[in-house]
Amino acid sequence: MNNTWQLQEAKSKFSEMIERTLANGVQIVTRRGKNAVVILPFDEYQRLTKQPDSLVQFLLASPLKEAGLVFERDQNAPRNIEIEP
Repeated sequence: MNNTWQLQEAKSKFSEMIERTLANGVQIVTRRGKNAVVILPFDEYQRLTKQPDSLVQFLLASPLKEAGLVFERDQNAPRNIEIEP
């Protein structure tokens, strides 16, 4: 099934284009023979534009959350490093 529409066709068959988008996914509209815009279902748009979770949210959602892993910080003093100019 073709998912590419010329601008004039997209304008005259807008409802059909929307129905195809919902049924089959992304539709491409061309203008003057070049790809111009993409029509996509709203849930796909939300997925693509969703802000990433913070590191804390990512770690809390991890399947390893309940694994009982214990992380301890090394309490030793930092080592001395000589830096040559």
